Amino acid sequence: MMRELTIDQNGVMLYARIDGVDDRFAPTLVFSNSLGTTLQLWQKIIPLLPEGLRLIRYDLRGHGQSDIPVGPYTMGQMVSDAETVCDAFEVTDAMFIGLSVGGMIAQGLAVKRPDLIRSLVLSNTAAKIGNPKLWQDRIDAVQAQGMAPLSDSIMRRWFGRSFYGTADMAPWLTMVSACDPIGYAGVCAAIAGTDFYTPTSGLRIPTQGIAGGQDAATPADLVRETVDLIPGSQFKVMSKCGHLPCVEDPIGYAEILSDFIRNTGHV
Repeated sequence: MMRELTIDQNGVMLYARIDGVDDRFAPTLVFSNSLGTTLQLWQKIIPLLPEGLRLIRYDLRGHGQSDIPVGPYTMGQMVSDAETVCDAFEVTDAMFIGLSVGGMIAQGLAVKRPDLIRSLVLSNTAAKIGNPKLWQDRIDAVQAQGMAPLSDSIMRRWFGRSFYGTADMAPWLTMVSACDPIGYAGVCAAIAGTDFYTPTSGLRIPTQGIAGGQDAATPADLVRETVDLIPGSQFKVMSKCGHLPCVEDPIGYAEILSDFIRNTGHV
């Protein structure tokens, strides 16, 4: 079953969808995407997860079928967007799975609204990613040139050696090239202004970290450093994958998620 919804967050319309069981009492997973991708990031994972789950995905502001307000955006806005999506679907005690900036959103939301989240998956993310100059350089380049000239360098940061340049990479190159420069730069600004080391270190919920051994955007050691802030957390490295392991190895990624779902009693 699939249901789509457009949700109003202070005048910004956010596109979201439910797959699986459309019942607010069903165990729920909420997915949050990376910079430059849409909710299609998770498409290959969805059919591989245990049955009986409610699976919620949404497009970040500035991305996919969500609105593209004028930037820059703040991480507070991004967290509030996720909060609004969760409230629209009457989410409580969900497992929240965030990749890259989606993982930053996951950390912020878990601190702000502990009623929404009972467990976290922090994938290819960190409490702080890069530095303000790196992100400002990226914003300047996107605003001057658009997305297309940057797309190949993004692919090289995203994908492992065995995936880069294959036919399977083509749709992701197309997705990034089509990303609106205003939305992309807006989210870059939100990442640039974020340092969650202190709030994340206060979290006390089951957490699974996932890193890619060939991830040039958020190297495995950076992901581990963040996941280690949360006592009792678990950590796995998918050695042959880059920044989007759910794309490169959906079966392996789904196995990690499914084990965590079962081990935390989510199903």
